Amino acid sequence: MAQDIRDLFKNDNMLEDTMPVNHQDRFLEKLNTALPKQQKKTFSWLQIAASLLLLIGLSFGAYKYFNLNVNNSIPVKVADVTAIETKTLGDVSPGLKKVEDYYLANINLELAKMKPTAETKDLFDGYLEQLNGLNTEYKRLSEELTASGPNELMVNALIDNLKMRLNLLYRLREQAATLGKGGKNSSKSI
Repeated sequence: MAQDIRDLFKNDNMLEDTMPVNHQDRFLEKLNTALPKQQKKTFSWLQIAASLLLLIGLSFGAYKYFNLNVNNSIPVKVADVTAIETKTLGDVSPGLKKVEDYYLANINLELAKMKPTAETKDLFDGYLEQLNGLNTEYKRLSEELTASGPNELMVNALIDNLKMRLNLLYRLREQAATLGKGGKNSSKSI
């Protein structure tokens, strides 16, 4: 029963397998009848017109979107800008008005308490210059709030500005007290 596999392959190679006559033609004929013929896709005029209309609409929209600032910008006079009242935190909500009033009252209170002396004049001038910078930034943020409307980032920036101004005045008071007692000036820049 055991046979050498090499002998089996040799005998198998000697037999020639031949296909019946017209086998390939019959196979292709059966294949064509079993599978549907692929039809070419044709575009109707309506589909082409709709595509062109969509393309023109998108192009026009993109043109308007990207050129809106260039073509529609109207020069604004300085007098017109000052006529627009800027919004503050109090205009956004009553709760924010309380926060703004708290910080502004404390800032004004700290400023009223401080009396510069000859020793602390330079220190006061430096801090007041920084306060003026923060006031200018607060006004710019208020104008941006008016222009773009309230959002969380803008409200936080305005509150942070008020906090920085108050903290700046607290530091000024501490350093002025240190200088008044004859201590060294250990001012830090903001």
